Amino acid sequence: MQLLSFLHHLQHERRLSAHTVVAYRKDLEQFVDYQESIYANRQAAQVKRIHIRAWLVSLHESGLAATSIRRKLAAVKAFFRWRQERGYQEKNPAIRIPTAKPPKRLPKVLPEKDLKRLIDRMVEGSERYSDWRDYLLIALMYETGLRRSELIHLRKSNLNILHRTLRVVGKGGKERVLPFGQSLAEKLEGYLKMRADEFGSNAPNQLLLTDKGRPMYPKFVYNKVVAYLGGIGHHKGASPHALRHSFATHLLEHGADLNAVKALLGHASLAATQVYTHQRIDHLRAVYKQAHPAAERKRGS
Repeated sequence: MQLLSFLHHLQHERRLSAHTVVAYRKDLEQFVDYQESIYANRQAAQVKRIHIRAWLVSLHESGLAATSIRRKLAAVKAFFRWRQERGYQEKNPAIRIPTAKPPKRLPKVLPEKDLKRLIDRMVEGSERYSDWRDYLLIALMYETGLRRSELIHLRKSNLNILHRTLRVVGKGGKERVLPFGQSLAEKLEGYLKMRADEFGSNAPNQLLLTDKGRPMYPKFVYNKVVAYLGGIGHHKGASPHALRHSFATHLLEHGADLNAVKALLGHASLAATQVYTHQRIDHLRAVYKQAHPAAERKRGS
């Protein structure tokens, strides 16, 4: 069904990340297997609207989450839209096929005091490379709002410690420059010396390396974040993205402009950033209830 050509288009023309391309491939391969086994549709042109809807019903009946079904349908729609645009078929069978909207979930946000306490004590009195690497893994994601993939691919050449800036290549190859504070700059200087002593000049170009001096990978970062955040109280299971969410929410709570937060996060549109305003409203409501004389509070409070 021309999947290889479509995946090549995603990777080299749309410049999607390798992780996203793999996700598209898995979803589309599942779709193709269903079409071939149930309807003997071996060519994309044989697929009709009713065949796609039947596949969606089978996914729903299997107990798959609405978010996963929505993602899989998006991959199928993108594939048939590409075929139509390239002239491989006249009609797009996936057009206007609706799916149930997933429930809106607000991002998980970690309290400032908990994160500050964790970060402040991570390398206290330690001279071990792994401790300093773990510190920067957490601190960089929280203090600059990096995505996990951006952290993994961060190189030494992306750093400007003198000006305390970080050059990041995000989704779609878009570049942005992020500022960071003096304390983090000092920690980065110390880490670079420790890294050179540990692995020498032949180490990979990536900034943060595993204990064996190799580039980090997604599961490595995930396990580290879960382990550290699970040790600060009731935040067990918080993912690396929780650090990015916390970065954005804490900025807004301290009065940052929404457009500035959008630029720091590398969002393509303001709509993606606006989800954090819900967190800010909750925070302001709590402050109001606690501090304003007109707010309703329990007697004796």
